Amino acid sequence: MNRTEAMDMVRESISRVVPGADVAALRPDDAFRDVLEMDSLDFLSFVEVLSERSGVRIEDEDTSRLTTLAASADFLVAAAR
Repeated sequence: MNRTEAMDMVRESISRVVPGADVAALRPDDAFRDVLEMDSLDFLSFVEVLSERSGVRIEDEDTSRLTTLAASADFLVAAAR
């Protein structure tokens, strides 16, 4: 998986959890919870969907690395190696 594919997967995962979110306008360093107004349950759902879609096991301690599009994509690329 490359970074572009990972970013697309993150956007798709967010759109499943936050219907109507303008994920196309999401900049790489925008904090999801601020820009998309995700609450804690939305964020946990996003992590679950992302894990399922990517096949990457995401541990509790990894969630702090999934706060932006760029950081989430970098995490997925590194984990998929």
